[in-house]
Amino acid sequence: MQIHAYLVFNGNCREAMTFYKKCLGGELAFQTVGESPLSSRMPGKMKDCILHATLKKGPLVLMASDMAGENGLTKGNAVSLMLACGSEKEIKNCYARLSAGGKAIHPLENTFWGALLGDLTDKYGNHWLLNYERNK
Repeated sequence: MQIHAYLVFNGNCREAMTFYKKCLGGELAFQTVGESPLSSRMPGKMKDCILHATLKKGPLVLMASDMAGENGLTKGNAVSLMLACGSEKEIKNCYARLSAGGKAIHPLENTFWGALLGDLTDKYGNHWLLNYERNK
């Protein structure tokens, strides 16, 4: 069993997911409303909206959409994206890229349990926790 993060955007899903691909690497795929069976039932202005996006890199899967629903998009602090990195170089690179244009909340630091940990809010308002377990 696995769990994957699914982000919702308000019309800038393509931009955000392209940014995450530049930060994290991997393969990125999009499906627009216009390319889906929903196309005929949706307003014309929604045809270019992203119905579903998936970024995959090894076991990393990040999914997203522009489909915010009737009440629109609301951001809160109940969900964070935890990125488990495989090396010190990888965590430093990801932290620098993801925090660009956002806010570096807690810079990477060594923890008492032997990990390198930091957190940030990216330029799209999403909260990320980055962790590298040195003892593995």
